Order: sequence, then structure tokens, then C-alpha cells
Amino acid sequence: MRLIFEPGFFSNAPVHTAFVIGAVSAIVSGIVGVVTVVRGQSFAGHALTDVATTGGAGASLWGISPLLGFIGAGVFGAGAMDLAGVQRARGRDLATGIVLGAATGLSALFLYLDTTRSASTGVTQQILFGSIFTLDPSMIPLVVVLSVVTLALISWIYRPLLLSSLSAELASARGVRVRGVGLLFMFALAISVGLSSIAIGSVLSTALLIGPAATSLRLTKNVRNALVLACVLGVVSTWLGVLFAYDSYYWNPSSRGLPVSFFIVAIIFLSYLVSGTPLIRRVIARRVDAGRSSARSARVTTSRAEEVV
Repeated sequence: MRLIFEPGFFSNAPVHTAFVIGAVSAIVSGIVGVVTVVRGQSFAGHALTDVATTGGAGASLWGISPLLGFIGAGVFGAGAMDLAGVQRARGRDLATGIVLGAATGLSALFLYLDTTRSASTGVTQQILFGSIFTLDPSMIPLVVVLSVVTLALISWIYRPLLLSSLSAELASARGVRVRGVGLLFMFALAISVGLSSIAIGSVLSTALLIGPAATSLRLTKNVRNALVLACVLGVVSTWLGVLFAYDSYYWNPSSRGLPVSFFIVAIIFLSYLVSGTPLIRRVIARRVDAGRSSARSARVTTSRAEEVV
């Protein structure tokens, strides 16, 4: 065990906080990320990370919690992108690009003011690349509440959201308010980006949002299975990242440990690469075929039993 877990790992309070906040953020990002990929709105997710940077930098400048800044700016930016865009993908991308440009300029201003007016030297590092070991345990209830709200929102609009993602015209014909559903999803996406930003930073939060989702959709075409798999991949990647970052303090006693965000992003990237190898695809295909065969056998057995009865 010493080769994997360095002394004090399981009793370390910052590790406990990192595990809880990291896992909750990964679950929300996994679920929202799958829908984001299915809807083809990965660019919007990336843009919201820059909008979140603006909010986090502004919050730090005004002395409030960066999490509130991340989410507040994200929700405002999500609403602006949806209201400025149109139903066609080209119009959405244009509106997203405009909001992205404005947010990048504001974040540059706020980060400059943070570094010139504040005595703290790690503000920019914390906002852009995260510092999950420095999070206060008092943030856990707020993170959990925001996560529950986001998941409840996704659950509420799940069916019309998927239908409008596959065919907006068909959804409209069936009475779905496509614009309203899309706006609610953008709000959920903004909160998800804000939660992942406190874990691995606003710049890298796209990796936690899109990486596990893209990997899971590569391994299974069933959306429900992809949702579960994305959550598992996100949590495992986050926890392994925390473990490796903690252990890195002991790799070279003369230097500081490596950042958690680096390990999390690296694990997510490697997972996506491995998921595309022929061996993994063959294993997944065999399991899917076996599952289908079992399901067919179960249906045949049930029908025969009904005939006997």
C-alpha cells in the first residue's frame, strides 16, 4: 500500500474535501457533458469556461467566493448566448463567439487588476488552473445544493431536451418549447462549468465536461449507459488525480508537488485515446452483443412461459 498511498493520505483533511467536491463536480459534469456532446454544443461549453474566468476573477477582485463568480457569470453568459443566437447552429456559434470575445477581454482586465491591486500572488493560478487542495470544507454544502439543482433541472427537461437535440423540428411539432428547453439547459451547463472550475480551474474545466462524455459516447451509443459511464470516468479520473498530486509531494522532497489539474486532464486525455483502440472497441462490441443476446433469450423465455400459462 505504501507504494500507492503515501503516509497520511487517508487522514488528510484537504484530501477528504477534494474527494467530495471533485466527485460531485465530476458527476454533474459527466451528465451535463453527455447532453452537451449529443447537442453539438461543445463550443458553447468551452466559451462558458472563459465567461467563468471573468466571474471568478471579478469575484476575487471584489472579495467574494470565486464559486459564486464562476456560476453567476456563467448563468449570465449562457442567457446572453441563447438570447443572441438563433435555432440554427451557425447562429448559435456566432452568438457564442461574440460572448466569448467579450468575456475574454473582461477576464484579462480583472486578472490584471487582481495581480496589481492584491497582495495575494496565487489568485490567477487558482482561478485559471484550480487549487482543489485549498478549498474550504464549508463549501461542500453549497456545492452539493448546486449539484442537486442542476441534476434536478436536467431530469425535469430530459425527454424534451433529447428530442430537441436530435430534431428541433420534430420537437416543435410535438409541442416542445425548444427555445425554453435550450435556455434551461444552458443554465445547467453554466452551473456545471462553475463547479468544475473550482476543481480544476476555469481554463481546464472543459476537459472534465467534454472528456468523459466523449469517451463514454465512443464506447456506447446508448445515452443512458453513456451518462453512467461518463460519471464513473469523471470520478475515477478526479480521484486518481488527487492521489497522484498528493503522492507527487514525496517524489522529489526538494520540490513542491505537481498540480491536481494536470493529472486529472492527463488521465481524461489518455482515457479518450485508449477508448479508440481496436482492442477496446472489440471488447465493448462483444459485451454489447452478449447483452443483446441475453435480452433476446429473456424475451423468448418470457413469451414461452406466457404461452404455457
